[in-house]
Amino acid sequence: MNDVRFFEIVDQPIIIEDLIHKVASREVGAITTFIGTVREFTGGKKTLFLEYQAYPTMAEKMLREIGVEIKKKWPDARVAITHRIGKLDIMDIAVVIAVSSPHRKTAYEANEYAIERIKEIVPIWKKEHWQDGTEWVGNQLETIRYPAGKPIAKGESE
Repeated sequence: MNDVRFFEIVDQPIIIEDLIHKVASREVGAITTFIGTVREFTGGKKTLFLEYQAYPTMAEKMLREIGVEIKKKWPDARVAITHRIGKLDIMDIAVVIAVSSPHRKTAYEANEYAIERIKEIVPIWKKEHWQDGTEWVGNQLETIRYPAGKPIAKGESE
């Protein structure tokens, strides 16, 4: 589970099949995937494209932590998570989570758990490019705004 290839931040298109192969084995009876894509409308505004940024080293560390949490809650599950950064157009894939387990219920539950935890703890933020302007959306839960385009550390100025 400590294999870093299972938890990645990338700046190229994500190949879904690669994640499926990472979690597949003869012992599993279910593989679920979550594929998060860029949608065209958010809050009634037309999105032209998104720009994701992250602290890759810290983000990958937090993705691995989610993998550890999943292993504790669902010992038979295997998980792989890849999140893309950079400019993403409408319908581009932003995140893929693949979970395998002997039974489907575990795969579904662990997959849902993974996306919710990503939004809670992984340092990834996005800039929404709308038809009528742009805005840095802070954390993945969209409860914090980052006017400077990234979190500001204590002692740093915008």
